[in-house]
Amino acid sequence: MTDSLLPVLLTVCVSAALAGTLLAIGWLFGRPPRARVDTTPYECGVPPRDPLVRHRFSVKFYLVAMLFILFDIEVAFLWPWAVTFRSFAEQKVFVLVEMVVFLGILVAGYLYVWWRGALEWD
Repeated sequence: MTDSLLPVLLTVCVSAALAGTLLAIGWLFGRPPRARVDTTPYECGVPPRDPLVRHRFSVKFYLVAMLFILFDIEVAFLWPWAVTFRSFAEQKVFVLVEMVVFLGILVAGYLYVWWRGALEWD
């Protein structure tokens, strides 16, 4: 029993030592404390007009970015499906219907987001 736990214990000890060493190096040689410029709001490469005024930025940019990531990842699932579609000998109809359902859900989500106005830049 102890022979099987020895590699696990050794891995945990090496991982803890490495994590501690990396944290210590970061603390010793890391950046100095933050300056006033580092704590000012910053949006899309454009600094605010007055750095002393902390106002809320619109979340439209973040919403569109997250929607892009969501739909991009969903569409990325089409590539492996298309590559392996020929290997499904007797199940081609089932796999095709499965992908039509997936694309239907994807298009329904896109139409819902479009209908709600999440893609508008007003």
